[in-house]
Amino acid sequence: MIPRGPIALAAAMLLFLLAAAPAPLEAAEEETTMRVRDIGSRWELFVDDWLVDALKGTRLRLHHPVPREVVLRFDKPWEGLFCGYVTVLRDGDLFRLYYRGWVQVGKASSQVACTAESRDGIAWTKPSLGLFEVAGTKDNNVVLAHAEPVTHNFCPFLDTRPGVPKSQRFKAVGGSRKSGLIPYVSPDGTHWKRLRAKPIITKGAFDSQNVPFWSAHEQAYLCYFRIFRNGVRSIARTTSKDFLTWTDPKPMSFGDTPWEHLYTNQTHPYFRAPHIYIATPARFFPGKQVLTPEQAKARGVHPGYFRDCSDSVLMSSRGGTRYDRTFLEAFIRPGLGLQNWGSRCNYPALGVVPTGEGEMSVYVQRGYAQPTGCLQRFTLRTDGFVSVNAPYRGGELATKPLTFSGKRLVLNLATSAAGSLRVEIRDAAGKPIPGYTLRDALSITGDGLERTVAWKGKGSDLAPLAGKPIRLRFVMKDADLYALRFAE
Repeated sequence: MIPRGPIALAAAMLLFLLAAAPAPLEAAEEETTMRVRDIGSRWELFVDDWLVDALKGTRLRLHHPVPREVVLRFDKPWEGLFCGYVTVLRDGDLFRLYYRGWVQVGKASSQVACTAESRDGIAWTKPSLGLFEVAGTKDNNVVLAHAEPVTHNFCPFLDTRPGVPKSQRFKAVGGSRKSGLIPYVSPDGTHWKRLRAKPIITKGAFDSQNVPFWSAHEQAYLCYFRIFRNGVRSIARTTSKDFLTWTDPKPMSFGDTPWEHLYTNQTHPYFRAPHIYIATPARFFPGKQVLTPEQAKARGVHPGYFRDCSDSVLMSSRGGTRYDRTFLEAFIRPGLGLQNWGSRCNYPALGVVPTGEGEMSVYVQRGYAQPTGCLQRFTLRTDGFVSVNAPYRGGELATKPLTFSGKRLVLNLATSAAGSLRVEIRDAAGKPIPGYTLRDALSITGDGLERTVAWKGKGSDLAPLAGKPIRLRFVMKDADLYALRFAE
């Protein structure tokens, strides 16, 4: 029955508006004693649930890098079938790339460390350095030779620790279980020398890419490397204040996730949020054969390298001995064609780097142990590893209590033309703050890396709330939220 009369009509309209308004998302934990996250003015990504208190109709969505062009072919006599353990880093306006070359002369083989350079991360060149004679020529891009087993898995990094001597601006490690990890230093990333003869880390398997870096977040050098646990390839880490004396290694944990062979770890600080370490390990499936012997032979695959397969996964860490493995699905699949279904294919290089406006790149080794071995570039949106995704029917995200410094909230987000996003600010107990309620929030539609949030009557000014514990409530429709920060 339809009510009639002015009072009845007003009552009906009120009921309609209440029904149409989004139901508030109740926080999973309302206690104000929940630990408050201090995010300052840094970028926070949703690669884990560190900020997430509750999701309603939304989900954390893994995004997959888009395959682009082949940037490097391993086709020189000093590179061979077994180029690997690639590192990509950014040195000012220059991109540097390092990888293992495998020189085969008859039955004898030797390993060297090679380099390539780029101004944009897309077009790469192999400089003729003339430092070492390899395969009968000095006209090559070899930066280290006659240094096995260091050259088996030579892994450099740019040392960003304040006060580091210019002669040690670049550092690297390499070695085996027998030798331990040997330290090297360089002023320019090209001319390398041993820092000392003795190894700096001795407890580990090391038969993979061993990854060191300086962590401003933990104010220490970190090194992540191969260990075996119950016969499974896994990862441990150790720390140091001076790069020479290291703590006893501790195994990394992965939460309640299946044991899987993680061949490389590729852990490094994310360039936009260095307190978050991104890892893109190669996930290895020994004995899981896809190629037939005939298919392998037709492609020229080395006879010992077609009886396994591998892909890549995404992990993250905020320091300590825990990785977050929110996503067990592949980050990068082998894809169409048989060339990437052999052993040790699809290993990502160490390093995710910015390569354009709104774009970042990860590099993946393809066609391992084959004459067509190469390095292929893949791209993602900036910050675009994971998003909080809302479908067309809508959904919400509520954050844990947090404090911030800054004056406005900026978001990396994308919506459809039909989509939208609004933000409500609540106090630590979950009560909407006057002036910043959902009714006050201005709706955002569009796509941007730094869209500013605003409210009617308040604009975008959040200075009065800086330093106070708050919660954020996002009401979204057909939208992806990748990252947030409070800007000065």
